[in-house]
Order: sequence, then structure tokens, then C-alpha cells
Amino acid sequence: MTDRGGQQRLLLPTLALLTTITAVVSSLGAPLVPSIAETYDVRLTTAQWSLTATLLIGAVATPVVGRFASGRLRRPTILVGLAVVTAGTALAVVPMSYGVLVAGRAMQGVGMALLPLAIAVARDALVGEPMNRAIALLSVTTVAGAGLGYPLTALVAEVGGLHAAYALGTLLAAATLVMAWRYLPGSDEVAPMRVDWVGAALLSGGLLAVLLAVSEGEVWGWSSPLTLGLGAAGLTLLVLAVVWTLRSATPLIDLRMAVRPGLAAPNLVAFVAGLGMYCLLTLSVVLVRADEPGFGLGQPVLVAGLILVPYSLLSVLGNQLARVVRVRLGPALLLPTGCLMFLVSTVLLAVAHAHLWQLLVAMALGGAGSGFTFSSLAVLMVPHVPQAETGSAMAFNQVLRYLGFTIGSALSVALMAAYGGGSHGFRATLLTVSSIFVVAATGAVVLDRRLRVR
Repeated sequence: MTDRGGQQRLLLPTLALLTTITAVVSSLGAPLVPSIAETYDVRLTTAQWSLTATLLIGAVATPVVGRFASGRLRRPTILVGLAVVTAGTALAVVPMSYGVLVAGRAMQGVGMALLPLAIAVARDALVGEPMNRAIALLSVTTVAGAGLGYPLTALVAEVGGLHAAYALGTLLAAATLVMAWRYLPGSDEVAPMRVDWVGAALLSGGLLAVLLAVSEGEVWGWSSPLTLGLGAAGLTLLVLAVVWTLRSATPLIDLRMAVRPGLAAPNLVAFVAGLGMYCLLTLSVVLVRADEPGFGLGQPVLVAGLILVPYSLLSVLGNQLARVVRVRLGPALLLPTGCLMFLVSTVLLAVAHAHLWQLLVAMALGGAGSGFTFSSLAVLMVPHVPQAETGSAMAFNQVLRYLGFTIGSALSVALMAAYGGGSHGFRATLLTVSSIFVVAATGAVVLDRRLRVR
């Protein structure tokens, strides 16, 4: 073991590696979805579950893991989470059935729940502006990590095949586990919180049913009893989850805290930005790989990964731009500006997608919007949250972001099919997403004014 000074110096790099690598592992989905559909001979909407399963588990695991964020189990929880991710990537390497692949991808989703814990560690270890910078850095690494993971895993898949990409993920996750074991500090100040397993079951069951109905409705028929029954059952379970949570003494998610002044706007934008981000990423991959009359660029998986390079680079720039705007113009402009940057990206791609350069420009703008928006969320929330509730507040915001990721992943392909597919379906889906960003930007302005009136 290294000395205490060495541990302190390597703490932030370790946390950044943790959040980056878990984002890279979670990105082992979108650019590989068409290849998975070919390899396992399944429909594109079914193959999309290799991504959606990861995001769904991430959304459900985040509040469960977040219950330990302020307790002495924080360090072992992070280590166990990384071990599960490593095991999941190793399972996905095995060339067995599509169900085994999805199971491995689901295990990898646990890594997405570790970001709130990393932020809680940073808040305990740092103070003042260094803490704000660290939180912003950790928040944006999920975007940058996905952008790095797409071209990296696509290149490995192009050269070594589909399962070689998951082998790379196994090595990266294992290396991160070793770093975390060596340099991550423990916490013994607060007892761990109780986990509401009933709430977790209701939430996961409801989301799974709704997403199945959305993703498979095109095949089963939108008016079929199975689609309608699953959708109704899922919505019922989600309503029960809300009712249970509001009545629980130890709720999985503190819904009342989520709508407090200073938290409501970041939570709203987290959901919408997450949905828009994965709609943009998923549809971009569909555009690159498709080769239909009048639609698609007909490019290999490597190009599908490389389109994330401008997205990743501009996400880092967006993070820096958000800090400048916050310092010079104040925090009120952060969330509306981030939504408008996303809006420009989705509208541009909707109206111009015949050439690769048009896609790259739209992805660059989307990356800037992602970095700008996601790096702002935690910084805006922290001043309005007591230190003891940081883990819970960050976990809920992360849940909303992951719910947006999950719904965006499943909805984008299904909605495109519902609109008739091809160029028309592609355009209509992106314009639908664009309208949501207008609503989110308006909501952020209104909620910020309410905060200032108080």
C-alpha cells in the first residue's frame, strides 16, 4: 500500500477512472447492436436489449446502491460493484446464446450505479472549488467515457470480432477494480441505510413491462392483448411504486426531496437529456449502419464507433464552457442553454442526414450539449442538499438520467418503426425528441424563477 499522501493524490484519478471505465463498459452496446442482430440472428429491436438491459439494471441498481453512499459499506459496495461488472463482461465473452449475452450485459449495468458513490467520496475528501471541479469532472466522464468506448470497442470488434470487444471490457473493469482496492478510502462515520427491496421490485418490474411493450409492440401489434396488457401492468406497478415510496419510512427514492427548490429543475433536465442523448446515439448508429434505398450510409461498425469521437471531444469542451458560463453569467442559464444545444443537434440531424459530415456536425453539437448539461447538474444540486443527503440526491438524479437512457434506447428504434422507418421515420423520431427539449428548457426557466422568488 502507498502512503497517505500518495493515496490522496491518486484519489481523483481513481474516481475518474472508475466512472470513465464503467461508462466505457456500458457503451459496449449501441455500435455493436447491428452486429449482435447478425451474429445471433435476432431482430434489431430485440438486439437493442443488449443495450437496454444494461441501462435498465443501471436505473434500478442506482437507488439501491445509493442507500449505502453515506455509510461504512461505501468502499466494499464500490468494490463488489466493480467485481460484478468484471464478471458480467467476462460472461458476455462466452459465445453462447443471446440470452447469456443479455444476462452479462445486465450485470454490467451495476457499474452505472457507482457514479453517485464516486461523487460522495469526492465531496467527503475535497472542499470549495476543487470539490466543484471534481464533481463536474466525474459527472462528465460518463459522457466522455461513452464517447471513448464507442470507437474503441468498435475498432476491437472490427478487428477481433464481437466477443473481443467484451474481452477488452473485462480487462478494463478488472484494472479499475485493482485501482479502487488500492486507493479508495473507507468511511465509518455513518451507519448504512436500509434498502427498500419492495420499492426496488415494483420499480424494476414496472419498467421492464413498459419497455417490453414499447420495444416489441411493433412485432406483437400495438393493439394486441399482450402489448396492451404488459403496458397496463407496467404502468400499474410504477404507480404502486410511487405510492409505496411516498408511504415508506425508508423509501428507496426520496420523491419529496426530488421536487425541492434547486433540485426539481436539474432532475427534470437529467431525465430529458438522458432520453435525448440515447435517442441521438442509437439513431446515429442506425443511420450509419443502414443501407436502404433513400436512407442510410452503409458503413461498417468501425465507422459507427468513430462517430462518437467528436461527441466525446466536444463533451469535454462543453464541461469547460459550462464552468465559464456559471462563473461569468450565473447558474440560471446553465440548464436552458444545455437543452437548447441538444435541440440544435437533433433538429439539424433530422433535416440533414444524407452525408457523413452532417452526422459528425450534429454529433459534435450533441456532445457539447451533453458535457454542458451533465456537468452542470451536480454542481447546481449540491448547494441545496445537506451533506448527509448528498448520496441520496445524486442517486435519484442519476436514476432519472438512466431512466432517460433506458427509455431513449428502447423508444428510439420502436418509434422510428412506428413512424414507418426509413428517412421519414428517422426524421419524425428526432423531431419528436426535439420537442421534448423545448418543454425541458421552458420547465427549467420556470422552476428557477420559483426558486428565486422563494
